[in-house]
Amino acid sequence: MHRSNETVTAEAVEHTPFNNGRRHSLAEDFYAITIGSSLIAFSVVMLKAAGLVTGGMAGVALLASYLVPLPATTLFIIINIPFFFLAACAMGRAFALKTLFANVAIMALGLVIPLGLSVEDVNPAFAALLGGWMAGLGILVLARHGAGVGGSGIVALVLMRSKGWNAGRTQMIGDVIILSAALLTLEITPWLISILSALAINSILMVNHRPGRYIGY
Repeated sequence: MHRSNETVTAEAVEHTPFNNGRRHSLAEDFYAITIGSSLIAFSVVMLKAAGLVTGGMAGVALLASYLVPLPATTLFIIINIPFFFLAACAMGRAFALKTLFANVAIMALGLVIPLGLSVEDVNPAFAALLGGWMAGLGILVLARHGAGVGGSGIVALVLMRSKGWNAGRTQMIGDVIILSAALLTLEITPWLISILSALAINSILMVNHRPGRYIGY
């Protein structure tokens, strides 16, 4: 009997050794979220040491840290409080709880990192690229384990589900707003370098965060 290409392809994917139908356990989720959160926390600490901002929730927290005498990673969770409720309503309780855990981890790690590592003199361009890549990888890890960083990322997901808006474009609009606001605080040179950091984050997500790229659950 003739079988369609779609059927053959589906069977091939089903029987591939990389797809055994096993979901991540809760322990695996929280272990991975801790690792992803550590990447984001270190990125924020390094970008702050370089006097930069970036896109997304990390950019909002960094921008606020130049105006309020609190660590950027602490402001990260404070600013995110209303978004936890939005995430619970729109994305489900499990997603909201994992996102809350990620934010708590980012805050805690942001306080611990300076105790073990002093980041005082870092080249801004180096910090922008490495910090952006690390933040992008951290966000990617969270996304693949059912969590987010909050803020504009959650808004983008909600608008995608409710209005059909493209999440990537919505996120980009948010980044433009954040970086535009940073012009009121930063000098032109660190502001331009901050754009490089936002591009580094988005490059990681554009290349790796696509449907079908990750077979795990």
